[in-house]
Amino acid sequence: MCLGVPVKVIQREGNEGIGEFKGVKRNINFALLDEVKVGEYVILHAGFAIQRLDQDDAEKTLELFEELAKANDEE
Repeated sequence: MCLGVPVKVIQREGNEGIGEFKGVKRNINFALLDEVKVGEYVILHAGFAIQRLDQDDAEKTLELFEELAKANDEE
């Protein structure tokens, strides 16, 4: 199974940049998306930004990840 994770873009130079997810920073390649700006959210998969997300959708998705992590810890 493959998983794309919402990350906030914190740095961008050309087609390369850095995104952050729960305090973890990852390299991002923007070759598949145009005009992504610092501060926006993207779905990151295998190092590539594959979809732009609005802030509300990104925050809801991150909340769901948090709920899944808590449920997993309770098992």
